[in-house]
Amino acid sequence: MTETQRRPGVDLEKLGNLATGLLKKPLEKTSELERRVLDAVLTRLHVSRPMHREMEEALTLRDRMADRIAAFGGSWSFIAIFFALLFGWMGLNSLFLAGRAFDPFPYILLNLILSCLAAIQAPVILMSQNRQGEKDRLRSIHDYEVNLKAELEILQLHEKIDRLRAEDMDRVLRLLEEQQRLIVRLESRRDS
Repeated sequence: MTETQRRPGVDLEKLGNLATGLLKKPLEKTSELERRVLDAVLTRLHVSRPMHREMEEALTLRDRMADRIAAFGGSWSFIAIFFALLFGWMGLNSLFLAGRAFDPFPYILLNLILSCLAAIQAPVILMSQNRQGEKDRLRSIHDYEVNLKAELEILQLHEKIDRLRAEDMDRVLRLLEEQQRLIVRLESRRDS
């Protein structure tokens, strides 16, 4: 059973009529997302919600750490600190400690540290990008849901306006016919 069918109080007949009328397909051929939207249209509920809160609540400590590390690793602050440490290391070992340098000119220890940093930083950034891709996917599904509901509501409004226009036209035609009868009656009285 789907989520819509499990929820108490769902009128499947009305839902089916909405699906047929608005989506032009039977309820059985609609997706779960479309059923949720149809149910929201039927019950006049909102489908929009603050996605950022849901996403933030789902993050673990590791996820938050990875995001912060990736954010810092992709900032100008990181680049400035990185270059300052890099040039500081080289200056310290080349100029100040000339004969007693702990990492002389080819800077093998520095290369090892940089390689380790890159080896750790790359997967952390990839984890953060994967999570961002998942957030984007959830946002696009949510946007589709909201847009679909708005579109269905607009279609319902068009139908109501068309129905009201048709009723007004019928009323105007009846009034015109009544006026014509009255005119004929008045002309017949005037003639007699």
